[in-house]
Amino acid sequence: MGGEEGEMGVIRYGIVGVGMMGREHMVNISHIPAGKAMVAAVADPHPPSLHAALDLADSFGWPLKVFSGHKGLLDSGLCDVVVVSSPNMTHFGILMDVFRHPRPHHVLVEKPLCTTVDHCKQVMAAAEGRPEIVVHVGLEYRFMPPVAKLLEIAASRELGSIKMVAIREHRFPFLVKVGNWNRFNANTGGTLVEKCCHFFDLMRVFAGADPVRVMASGSIGVNHKDEEYDGQVPDIIDNAFVIVEFENGVRGMLDLCMFAEGSKNEQEISVVGDTGKGEALVPEGIVRMGTRQGGRNCVQTMKPTDDRIRYEGLHHGSSYLEHLAFLAAVKAAAGGGAVPTVDLRAGLLSVAVGVAGQLSIELGRFVSIEEVLE
Repeated sequence: MGGEEGEMGVIRYGIVGVGMMGREHMVNISHIPAGKAMVAAVADPHPPSLHAALDLADSFGWPLKVFSGHKGLLDSGLCDVVVVSSPNMTHFGILMDVFRHPRPHHVLVEKPLCTTVDHCKQVMAAAEGRPEIVVHVGLEYRFMPPVAKLLEIAASRELGSIKMVAIREHRFPFLVKVGNWNRFNANTGGTLVEKCCHFFDLMRVFAGADPVRVMASGSIGVNHKDEEYDGQVPDIIDNAFVIVEFENGVRGMLDLCMFAEGSKNEQEISVVGDTGKGEALVPEGIVRMGTRQGGRNCVQTMKPTDDRIRYEGLHHGSSYLEHLAFLAAVKAAAGGGAVPTVDLRAGLLSVAVGVAGQLSIELGRFVSIEEVLE
């Protein structure tokens, strides 16, 4: 298999979907130390994206093979691993083809894992039949240095027993994508799946428990109302409050606004335990923590860094660190002992919370995770 070749030398990547995020993956891979990784092939049905990828590869000195579809890439024998960075609604079909293919390819799949819970579950079942394949889900917010530091603080119990997690994302509207696919729930899974699976994943890690039920309120307040594509008006929400309850009693809350460009920080993450509080601010890169006993006078301020980061990119270095973690798991697989940092179950549950939130908005009630998983 190609993985055996990768163990001894360069690991060859194939990227399916080379729009903005696919090309971002290419740049991240180009910064991995020489001789460890390269992009050998890309697949995309959109010629301008392929041309842009060819230009990038040329600047990195990579001889790149291009395909109009992922099946040609898988059949080529050129790749040891595949990055799936195509539109959300295509993830399911591509992943199923990866697991059915006779040649094993390790996979890094962009978030969300799939747009529906059923598709996530089918992918998990297919992956169980291919234990030799490493599958990493691209929930890269875990790797941002300030978020990683806050996760470390919470895990060390410096804040005591975690009770509440509050995440605020105030940001710009969704970017324009090829074919405007991201304007519709049917393609994205809905805003709470497409964008917010990151935050539901973080809540679960901070809580140290699985989610049990979700209550959400959201609407289309400002964005995309004057847009129309093939006679259809976008139906993605642009603001929401989401409450998530976990099996150990921890509660999480997401405050999302996608018409709040005038914010100093796009993400503010607050974690409160019974003895202290910690918070991470992005993109400031600041972490603060304090204890109840010390009050305001004992709050510490830190600015965590990670010396491994060679490229900051679109996500403050987290995508680069994610690739290092994925690469380590791929190399471990050659020895028969690979565990991805972010596994398929994490991908499933992050989607399930988003689906429950979308359904809660529609129905006006709490929605249990068991309800959406069934």
